[in-house]
Amino acid sequence: MSKSAADRIIDHLGPALALQQRKRLRKDAVLIVDGTLVPTRDHQVADMYGQGESEEIVGKALRGRRDDVVLATKVHFQMGEGRNRGGNSRRWILKAVEDSLRRLNTDWIDLYQVHFPDHSTDIEETLSVLSDLVHQGKIRAFGCSNYQAEEIVEAHHVSERRGLGRFRTDQPPYSILARGIEASLLPVCERYGMGVLVWSPLAFGFLTGKHRKDQPIDLATGRAALRPSFFDPAIAENTAKLDAVEQLIELSASIGCTLPQLAVAFTVAHPAVTSAIIGPRTMQQLEGQLKGAALTLDDATLDRIDEIVPPGTNRYNPAASLPPRSLTETALRRRPVTERSAA
Repeated sequence: MSKSAADRIIDHLGPALALQQRKRLRKDAVLIVDGTLVPTRDHQVADMYGQGESEEIVGKALRGRRDDVVLATKVHFQMGEGRNRGGNSRRWILKAVEDSLRRLNTDWIDLYQVHFPDHSTDIEETLSVLSDLVHQGKIRAFGCSNYQAEEIVEAHHVSERRGLGRFRTDQPPYSILARGIEASLLPVCERYGMGVLVWSPLAFGFLTGKHRKDQPIDLATGRAALRPSFFDPAIAENTAKLDAVEQLIELSASIGCTLPQLAVAFTVAHPAVTSAIIGPRTMQQLEGQLKGAALTLDDATLDRIDEIVPPGTNRYNPAASLPPRSLTETALRRRPVTERSAA
């Protein structure tokens, strides 16, 4: 399943919801799971969405029909108090996979993904424990998510050198407004024969058509309250997004589809992309986005998109909240003071 059950429905609203509201949202989430069984048969969750609640919802919804779906979940983020309850270490992954299996009410996970890199753990340790889980039958395959191209190359090199299993998939953010991965990440995934499951094809909601140029955006509610810097129209980057949205709305209308349908269809048109992860909140949204997956865009439409947002460029940085260590850690980009002189 997509991230809808928790990332879009529960986790983002979290403690602010009254118990009655949470029960209603869980019911809606189960209906969405039911609605995706026939058209997609691929269900994506993660342990950290709702601190495990997402997996519990999916586990209940799939009871009695586990063999009919490809079930994927992820590991990495902190799950409770304590330094040993997160990351990509052998110790944590062995514990986390058992917890996910219990919450999902299943004996195996089809695709187990490392949610983010963990630079405090050697990649060999991570690949080793994931390989062991495959041999034990607890997972069928494993992949990564939000890795840089060079990190994927390193992981494959270690797998080959040490005789370990390798990442079979990657899960990066990708949309019409965030095309940066076209430059190197997608070609690397193609080179290694990896499946690519892209997330946020609607660009954090900008490609729903809800947010329009010269219209006020309430920064105190919904997604905007979670990441105001992504929506504040006073920021030039957001103005550029809204300018592109207006042109894309015009384009979608000209070919007889909605903006969300155009957005989903664009992502799956790339030859490296295996599937797009959608995050519907309602059955109506689910049905509309699934139509986008079945939409075929002609060359003229794709050429027009290239004019609006050139290939390999971003109108915003989808990973801005988690930049690479090479940017955040000054010691990695500054020599010691005594070694900075060229003399």
